[in-house]
Order: sequence, then C-alpha cells, then structure tokens
Amino acid sequence: MDQTKNYITPNGLERLKTEYNELMHIERPKIVEIVAWAASNGDRSENADYQYGKKRLREIDKRARFLIKRIEDAEVVDPVHIKSSKVVFGATVTILNEEENEITYQIVGVDEFDPKVGKISWKSPVARALLGKTHGDEVVIHKPAGDEHVTIEKIEYK
Repeated sequence: MDQTKNYITPNGLERLKTEYNELMHIERPKIVEIVAWAASNGDRSENADYQYGKKRLREIDKRARFLIKRIEDAEVVDPVHIKSSKVVFGATVTILNEEENEITYQIVGVDEFDPKVGKISWKSPVARALLGKTHGDEVVIHKPAGDEHVTIEKIEYK
C-alpha cells in the first residue's frame, strides 16, 4: 500500500463530508450571527462573545480546510468489492490471542479509526502486522507492552 495515499472506506468518507457540512452549514452560520450581534454592541476589546466567536470561526475554518484536503485526497476502497484471501485494507479480521480470546478488527483509514468499536488504522502496528497474511497464519504483533502472538481465524470483506 502506498503510505502517502489517504485510503478510506465509503462510510469514512461520508462521515468526513457530514462533519464538513455540519461545520459550514449549521455551526458556522450560528457563530457568524453571534459575532455580528456582539460587534454591534460596541467595544470589541472586552466583548467575550465577540472574541470567543472570532476564535471559534478560526477553528471552524481551519478544520474545514483540513476536511476538504482529506476529502480531495481520499482514495475510496469499498471492502464489499474486495475478493482476497489475504488481509488487505478494509478487511474485517478475527484473531485468536494467546489467552484464546477472539478479537475482531476492521482495517480502515486513518480518519475513521475507532478502537472502541474494533476499527483500526491501516497504519497502526496491529494492522501492519496483519496486512498480507492469510487464514491460519501466526502473527507477531509488536506492542509497547511486549510482543503478542496471535493466529488469524477469519478474514471477511463486508
């Protein structure tokens, strides 16, 4: 995989677009309205509504620029269309750890990872260890707490 590309699933791309639209079409207009009202009150140097509003507008604009760049650079990969016996981007992988516990991860883009629900970035140490492996492979995952040996139980693309 090309380390410079912004690989993302269709759901991840949709979340970025939704966040951008909420910022630009819901939150930003509200803040602009507050800033305009605060500016009409006179002295802006001691007007907290005005100062906070201007600061929040800068934050929104910065985040919006970031989101646009990520959306423009997105390389969408739909796991549903992948036919592979190996672990690649978009795979949902079930592993068996040393304690015989099953753990399931979906390998997703850096903008959509959420370890609490089993979504890990394809650049994470766990995903890098799994990428390219097949069902039944034993894998060593290098973690800060030490190496973990796991076995790949199942690979799905959904």
